[in-house]
Amino acid sequence: MARASRTSVLKRKRESEKAEKAARKREMRAMEKELGIKKEKETGEATAEDLEAYGVGPAPVDEDEEVEGS
Repeated sequence: MARASRTSVLKRKRESEKAEKAARKREMRAMEKELGIKKEKETGEATAEDLEAYGVGPAPVDEDEEVEGS
């Protein structure tokens, strides 16, 4: 019997992983459809929570402090 080359083994492994991922996706879609859950489309825009998590959002304003210049 001929010995399988390393590249062919890796190729079969990649193909099987890809097939498993597709099967998981199909199962998730079927479950969402069964439960009536609609997925929101991604807009690609960051929410205020996302910006705060990165520290980019506006600085928090303390209500206790008076606004300067008034």
